[in-house]
Amino acid sequence: MPQSAMNPTDIYVIGDLQGCCHALDRLLEQIDRSAGDNHQTQPALWFAGDLVNRGPDSLGALRRVRALGDQATVVLGNHDLNLLAVAAGVRRVHRSDTLNPILSAPDREELLQWLRHRPLAHFAAEHLLVHAGVVPNWSATEVLALAGEVEAELRGPGWRDFLAAMYGDLPNTWNPSLRGHDRLRVIVNALTRIRYATPSGTMEFAAKEALGAGPIGHVPWFDCPSRKTAEVTVICGHWSTLGLINRPNLIALDTGCVWGGQLTAMRLRDRHILQIDCSGER
Repeated sequence: MPQSAMNPTDIYVIGDLQGCCHALDRLLEQIDRSAGDNHQTQPALWFAGDLVNRGPDSLGALRRVRALGDQATVVLGNHDLNLLAVAAGVRRVHRSDTLNPILSAPDREELLQWLRHRPLAHFAAEHLLVHAGVVPNWSATEVLALAGEVEAELRGPGWRDFLAAMYGDLPNTWNPSLRGHDRLRVIVNALTRIRYATPSGTMEFAAKEALGAGPIGHVPWFDCPSRKTAEVTVICGHWSTLGLINRPNLIALDTGCVWGGQLTAMRLRDRHILQIDCSGER
C-alpha cells in the first residue's frame, strides 16, 4: 500500500536482515499478531538496509522483501551496494559473502533492478530512515536531497561507472563544493558506513566497537554536538555492536541477527519492541 495511504501508527521498522530469511518470516508472523484485527490495512514495513549477505539465505530474504510490494520501504545498506557492485563486475566476491545464489538465480536481473531503485534515505511521520547515519552538519532536508543525487546515479545509465568509483575512505569530510565521484562517495559513506565522527563531521571507518571505544577525538555520529538531524528521529541499523538504542531522537535496530543475536522490529506509534532469537542463523 502506498505510504500516503498508511496511518503513521501502523509503521514497523526492522533492523538488518543480512540474509536471515527464516528469522524474517518469524518476525513478520509476530508483526501480524501484534497488528491484530484492529487494522483494516496491512502495516507498513520499513527496512533499515542490508537485506543481504553473510547470512544463510540472502536470495530468500531479497525475494521475500521484494514480494511485499508497496508494503515495504527499503533503504540501501553497504551490503546491498556490495551486491550490486559484484553483480556489475566492478568488485570481487569476498570469501565471507553469501551472494552466489542471487548471482546465479533465474530472477537475478529482476531482483537487482528492484534493488538498484531503492532509496538511500526515507522521511515520513517525523522519522528519517537511513542505513548507518548522517554527518552532523546535514539537516533531514539535506539528507534527502543528497541521497537523491546518489539515487539518480544508481538508477541512471552510468550506474556501473558510479559503483566502480564508489569505494574508498576519502574524502572523509563533507564539503558542499565537492563534485563528481568524490561528492557521491562522501554521501554514500555517510549514509551506509558511518559510525564514529569528529564533532566537525570528519568520519572514521575502521572502528566498529560499541560506545566509548572509538578513536580519540571521535564520538558516535549521533552524539555529535549541534547535529542538525536532532530535531527529528533518525532510524538506523548497521552497527551491530551498538545493539538496540531507543532514544527520543534515535532508534538503532541492528541487534546482530546474522551473528546469532536478534532480529528486531519496532512499532513506531508506541515504541513497542518485537524480537526474534537468531541463535540458529549462523
